Amino acid sequence: MVFPVNFWLLFGLCMLVSAIGFKNYVWFISLGYGFSIAAQGIAMLCLYGQSLTLGTILCCVVFTLYGLRLGGYLAIRELGTSAYKKNMVGEIKDGKTVPFGVKIAIWTTCALLYVTQIAGVFYRMANAAADNVFVFIGVGVMIFGVTLETAADIQKNNAKKVNPKRFVDTGLYRIVRCPNYLGEMIFWTGVLISGIGAVSGWQWVIVAIGYIGIIFVMFSGARRLEIRQNKNYGADPEYQKYVKTVPILLPFIPLYSVEKHKWLVA
Repeated sequence: MVFPVNFWLLFGLCMLVSAIGFKNYVWFISLGYGFSIAAQGIAMLCLYGQSLTLGTILCCVVFTLYGLRLGGYLAIRELGTSAYKKNMVGEIKDGKTVPFGVKIAIWTTCALLYVTQIAGVFYRMANAAADNVFVFIGVGVMIFGVTLETAADIQKNNAKKVNPKRFVDTGLYRIVRCPNYLGEMIFWTGVLISGIGAVSGWQWVIVAIGYIGIIFVMFSGARRLEIRQNKNYGADPEYQKYVKTVPILLPFIPLYSVEKHKWLVA
């Protein structure tokens, strides 16, 4: 299994961008995540400028817009929202007690995940594959995913402005309790689809690692959110009705709780 030089260049770029986590531990997986995806989208446009196709250009542009939107949203929330900081006290590690060696391991692992996540598009470009129907289907699914995620974030922010002490059960939150995470999973499913017909052999192993990895992270995030919401709203009868009737992450699938699945810890 030999990785192209450009794969390692993208990995190095992710290491550079996500190094922001040494300033604040959680930024390895928040700001570092969003901006790493955006940086890779821009970098691939530069690295493969001579062999770009309409499909790969669209993928890279969507990567860039997705990453900037996510990174910007998280930056505004974490740096400028006092209510969010207050709610997260005790919920998220500040990193002060985390050994430096552990931080190095997390930094490296995160960068590897970020580069494997975009592998479906990367190998399409590295293999100089021509556009096919799957790359355009993939782009469509990616756009749908980021639109869903953006709408969910906006709806939650608006609902919290009206009643900051109540859980959100309006709009997309009537369908699933974590529609933003659902949008994230749909986005990366689009990336997976975009590689069909261009990725070959062992390359699918790398693509699968990135896809399975981010799906695991989303379910892990849903579990953390469920635990936090149970703590904050557990005594509310309306909340109890809500969590027993609205799936946590996948629409129309009666999975209402992942709290007891401790293997989802990430």
